[in-house]
Amino acid sequence: MAREFLHKLDGITEKNNSLVCVGLDVEMDRIPPFLRKEAKPVLKFSTALIDATADLVCAYKVNIAFFEAMGIEGLETFRQILGSIPSDVVKIVDAKRGDIGNTARMYAQSCFGYYGGDAVTASPYLGRDSLQPFLDYEDRCTFVLCLTSNPGSKDFQYLTDGEKPLYQRVAESVAGWNEKGNCGLVVGATHPEELMAVRRIAPELPLLIPGIGAQGGDVEQTVRFGTSADGKKAIINSSRGIIYASAGDDFAQAAREKTIELRDTINRWRVKP
Repeated sequence: MAREFLHKLDGITEKNNSLVCVGLDVEMDRIPPFLRKEAKPVLKFSTALIDATADLVCAYKVNIAFFEAMGIEGLETFRQILGSIPSDVVKIVDAKRGDIGNTARMYAQSCFGYYGGDAVTASPYLGRDSLQPFLDYEDRCTFVLCLTSNPGSKDFQYLTDGEKPLYQRVAESVAGWNEKGNCGLVVGATHPEELMAVRRIAPELPLLIPGIGAQGGDVEQTVRFGTSADGKKAIINSSRGIIYASAGDDFAQAAREKTIELRDTINRWRVKP
């Protein structure tokens, strides 16, 4: 159903009064030491975090790279973690896929079909035909990399054709591809003025916004410039600042407290209808 993803995102945003996304970028050597001695420590760590925060967030972003590095068992853990997220909360497969033809179709089938993601991150570098297999899933969302939060974003994403930088051209193109309401953009919180420019170009698109917390993005500017006119359609991600809040047996409660803190800080700056 067209625009089904937007209905889901708006619904969970309202239900939990939250724009917070918790990024589950789990590294074995950073989870509490007592868990490392148990069977399936990454799964236990991740599901405990989900249980502790699911009523406080609008989404979870699970980065497949951290699980691919663990081999076959890691990929099964990835699938189980996604499956443990409550059905009304948005599940983002952070895979940054980008390829053509049947390869893209297989990536889309993997992320949306096998793993059951509500959304995926993808690269626009190969053009629209490389994204079309993802966009064919009308009830899911493809978050297209627009302006990333890392310092190297300046290498290519600011290149200009004499009128506009590349990231703005990407935003314009993706806004034009949004006939079914299933496109989004990834814009880093570390670029507040550029975030404001992208929101002006794409006022109705959902934005996945990494870069606050450990990367130094400002929460107030992120909320002011990244949300839609009704104070929604921004998925503001925090990973390390939440999931590694404690290395003790209170890690889940500590993560909950950090999530509450971030949610409440975000909500202080939201404009609500």
